[in-house]
Amino acid sequence: MSYREKRDYTAVKPYGDTMNDGKVQMSFSLPVPFGDEAREAGKRLALKMGLEEPEVVYAEDLGEDFTFLVIYGRCVHSVNFSSIEVPKVQVHERDMEEIDRLIREKIGRKLVVIGASTGTDAHTVGIDAIMNMKGFAGHYGLERYQMFDAYNLGSQVDNEEFVARAIELNADALLVSQTVTQKDIHVYNLTHLVELLEAEGIRDKVVLVCGGPRISHELAKELGYDAGFGPGSFANHVASFIVDELISRGA
Repeated sequence: MSYREKRDYTAVKPYGDTMNDGKVQMSFSLPVPFGDEAREAGKRLALKMGLEEPEVVYAEDLGEDFTFLVIYGRCVHSVNFSSIEVPKVQVHERDMEEIDRLIREKIGRKLVVIGASTGTDAHTVGIDAIMNMKGFAGHYGLERYQMFDAYNLGSQVDNEEFVARAIELNADALLVSQTVTQKDIHVYNLTHLVELLEAEGIRDKVVLVCGGPRISHELAKELGYDAGFGPGSFANHVASFIVDELISRGA
């Protein structure tokens, strides 16, 4: 009998050396001076987190009374994996050629897509991977698609400016990348954009998509977006969704 056949998906635990041993590794920083007291504080916190037999395997002085710790321990809890349901973007994934052909056949014109890292977010890696011609990891960006007019506005684009460009270019889809998420600034920024689009009367006229390390489809829908794409998403995933959504709307 294989390991897969032995697994109980109703009680899944971390795997370290042997099945269901619960072994985990975690790391964090404490605002305390480096030393034995810092190590002990890390162990006590791990115990409060529910880890058994915690052991500090590495500690480093970060200076100015901060300490970095790496801790091994054993998790006693399990989860029912078979009961988990995660909201996901429902999309028929296609490659670039298929998407271009579908747009020609079903829509009959180029689609205008605008992308940006909005607000104070200065990170462009995510939006560049989706928009730029070279793309990422072998997946070409929307600029290379024949049936997309793709406009990458870059980083730190005010929501007001983003909406103005959407109106100016008569955009079909808007793509927002959010990497900076401290104190949930991404939630505020994404919500503000939706409010501006609604105030201008164009929210329902565009396909609105957001993405980033802490973006899930569930969060995106809650904030008023049509879809949310997290890590591991590529341009063809986003493009496939945009095309399907526009076709369903009768564009």
